Amino acid sequence: MEEAPTRAPAGGKRERDRRWPALAVCLTASFMTLLDISIVNVALPSIRTGIGASQSGLQWVLSGYALTFGLVLVPAGRTGDVHSRRAVFQLGLAMFTVTSALAGAAQNEGWLITARLLQGAAGGILVPQVSGFIQQMFQGAERGRAFGLMGATIGVSTAVGPLLGGLLIQAFGTQEGWRWVFFVNLPIGLAALPVAHRLLPGPPRRDGPDPRGRPHGDLDPVGVLLLGIGTVVLLLPFVEEDQWSTPLKWLLVPASLLILALFVEWERRYAARGREPLVALGLFRQRSYGLGVLLSLLYFAGFTAIFFILTLYLQNGLHYTALEAGLSIMPFALGSGAAAAVGGRIVTRIGRPLVAFGLVMVVVGLLGTALAVHLDAGRSIGWVTAGPLLFAGLGSGLVIAPNQTLTLSEVPVARAGSAGGVLQTAQRIGSAAGIAAVGSVFFSRVDAHHADWSGGFQLGVLTSTGLAALALVVALVDILGSTGSTAPDRR
Repeated sequence: MEEAPTRAPAGGKRERDRRWPALAVCLTASFMTLLDISIVNVALPSIRTGIGASQSGLQWVLSGYALTFGLVLVPAGRTGDVHSRRAVFQLGLAMFTVTSALAGAAQNEGWLITARLLQGAAGGILVPQVSGFIQQMFQGAERGRAFGLMGATIGVSTAVGPLLGGLLIQAFGTQEGWRWVFFVNLPIGLAALPVAHRLLPGPPRRDGPDPRGRPHGDLDPVGVLLLGIGTVVLLLPFVEEDQWSTPLKWLLVPASLLILALFVEWERRYAARGREPLVALGLFRQRSYGLGVLLSLLYFAGFTAIFFILTLYLQNGLHYTALEAGLSIMPFALGSGAAAAVGGRIVTRIGRPLVAFGLVMVVVGLLGTALAVHLDAGRSIGWVTAGPLLFAGLGSGLVIAPNQTLTLSEVPVARAGSAGGVLQTAQRIGSAAGIAAVGSVFFSRVDAHHADWSGGFQLGVLTSTGLAALALVVALVDILGSTGSTAPDRR
């Protein structure tokens, strides 16, 4: 089906001058939502002490957020496309602020789990609007710079979470320190809400139906339901791997694939009837989009799991404090943040080879990390891994932001939110699957060899490296296949 081509940002000089401050508001809110994926890891012992949470409850504090976050990404992105990204962004930001307060004030396990489920949904409502705004407000090299800053935000928020969590728990104590992991969002959210209303662009003016005669408010409720069920069923066995000991849980994976196949067929038939589907399947016929989504899924499966097993190794194996563990992860965060900003500036000139080069750096850096732990597994591990992690972080910064720019480069603005939601859903699925796979390898070694934390970490890192190498293969396929390609397909 035909889509309207991407147009230049509308508005006069005043609107153009607002773009970068508006982006800062978007990235601040996005930072909060992504930070809450990683910051809670180091707060789990404090939560157990503070409210006596069970192991199953702690797992749901982590996994519940990821489940509801991934559940609403695409529908929320499409709602912003159809109606008003600013209104949906403000709704998500307000919800995230309120649910952060509820989580911090939790008096028991059930209260905290419920707050985290709602907080995850709020994050999933907010995040796809950010990529939609970038598509709407920027073009060409400026869009690459904007996505570069977004990539830096993703990399830094994922890696800095354990450090910030450790600082807060050390400052406020083990008993109550976990509450401030959530309360820290309140002043940021309250300050960002009025600024977002003033700076973010409102919905475009639409007179009547779109050029194909379809109503602008078509949200495809059956498609929303099928995609939501399929995503949750796919994520459940990964996020609940530790709690569900039966291997029957993996039957949910083929069940989810069947549901998602029904979703694809529904979307195809829905579009054939002249309606506007939730996901424009024609986007996947664009090489940049289809391969970019796959690359993102594989890469997030690899790099997100590193922080999970490194935190466990340092805190449980070497008895690092939460603050010391967070500081040990900082080299990756610093490298990722610095390189992402640079990668965003140069990706429009270099293209997918830049992503491939970054992936090579990640693979080399992770192999160097495993070698460093093999040679020196003592308490100085935070120092000996700093160099390899910094190198891997620099490579990561050349992957996330440039890949986001290239993947969405040919997506029409009218589809920016839902297309970005699909990309971010792939990232969430990749993260959940990667943590489950790498964590399984890690714990199997630790348990089978009498708490061999060093050996478990090395095997886990090698597994993550393999996932990053698969992402590199996808990048190379895109590079080799782009030779002699024709003009972009905008269907």
